[in-house]
Amino acid sequence: MINQFRTLQPANLILLLVYAFFMRAALFVHMPEQLNFAFLEPFARLLIDIPIGQGLSPAGNVFFAALISIAQALWFNRVVNNHNLMGKPNYLPALLYLTAGSLFMPFMVLSPTMMCNFLLILMIDKFLKIGKSTQAIMPLFDVGMLVAVGTLIYFPFVSMLLMLWLGLLVYRSFNWREWVSGLLGFLTVFFFLGVFYYWNDNLEMFYRIWLPLTNKFPSVFQINYNDYIVLVPVIVIIVLGTLQLRENFFRSFISTRKAFQLLFCMFLIAMASFYLKPGVRLSHFLLCVPPGAVLLAYYFTNASKRWFYESLFILLVLSIQYFLFV
Repeated sequence: MINQFRTLQPANLILLLVYAFFMRAALFVHMPEQLNFAFLEPFARLLIDIPIGQGLSPAGNVFFAALISIAQALWFNRVVNNHNLMGKPNYLPALLYLTAGSLFMPFMVLSPTMMCNFLLILMIDKFLKIGKSTQAIMPLFDVGMLVAVGTLIYFPFVSMLLMLWLGLLVYRSFNWREWVSGLLGFLTVFFFLGVFYYWNDNLEMFYRIWLPLTNKFPSVFQINYNDYIVLVPVIVIIVLGTLQLRENFFRSFISTRKAFQLLFCMFLIAMASFYLKPGVRLSHFLLCVPPGAVLLAYYFTNASKRWFYESLFILLVLSIQYFLFV
């Protein structure tokens, strides 16, 4: 199957469509009785309430989530190929995006983090373009606004504000205008939100929006390890991908090296920002899928022993299906 997606054959589009619904077979067989979805954070719904997903049946929720995941996977694939991160264009980024996005049941239903992944993919594209551009002020302003919009949808997305400066550290020499422009883009969106709260004589509630930023990072985690055995094949592939990347690191283009450094930072920030919302939600880690899928795809693009990488991928898919059904 991996060999099939190592090419850009149009037939792979149909295979991706079939694969996306196959990975959700467990959900269609054991359909949850109720699935709730709120598109915006409560503080943003006071300004504008977008009734996306409201009134959908559980089957409709899963179906539209699958279509959204497919659209994101294809867009993500285009971004990765346009910036030549794999070394050669193929459909493996889309395949691994859909695979990583099917690891857990909360990944496969409509959620704010699923919507934020549209913004995350766009941010990745803009950051990779910054490395090839002579000026970065306006793109960074746009990224700042994207982070603000994502924060309205899902508050922990505010952590991606750090990517503005990490991206500049990776790609650009110091220019104070560039360092400020992204922050201005972010503040522009929340300035208008603050004005709305002020007009409604509710400025104190606007201040409360930022209280989660004072949360302490938890020092103790209650984890049922049996629920996460499915991650073992993923970790193995990540380790192999990292070794493959290290082997090719200094033979790669400088832009490719910087891109992987940027994506690694994005992965860590996405993973660590879960504490900004009360209660650990598994759906939060869907934000790790775009940067993580690049490394997974990189391994399968460069792996040489077909029997091994095909077997490893089949093991990954079967383990996902097994733990979704049991």
